[in-house]
Amino acid sequence: QVQLVESGGGLVQAGGSLRLSCAASGRTFSSYGMGWFRQAPGKEREFVAAISWTGVGTYYADSVKGRFTISRDNAKNTVYLQMNSLKPEDTAVYYCAAGYLVLSTNDRRYDYWGQGTQVTVSS
Repeated sequence: QVQLVESGGGLVQAGGSLRLSCAASGRTFSSYGMGWFRQAPGKEREFVAAISWTGVGTYYADSVKGRFTISRDNAKNTVYLQMNSLKPEDTAVYYCAAGYLVLSTNDRRYDYWGQGTQVTVSS
């Protein structure tokens, strides 16, 4: 089992920044690819960013490319999502997810999920 706990969400004005963290416990974190997904009210969950278990490979949704950066610190069992130039359309609950040896935009490839953290961007 892998337990994931997100933090760092909050209310920010458009153009501002936030950094989300996802702390993992349980099995070997360095064997898990990590993803960030988000779900806005009334919408389906969508992919945001992913990083391979080594940290070398990354994927981004087109909507966040150039604004968001995913990174990980395997020594701290933590994955981060740095979000800059935030827009009101980035408002959502953000979830981190873990998948064994996964680097994917597909949420079905991930086995473990956190409880989510709310990000609200005001205009």
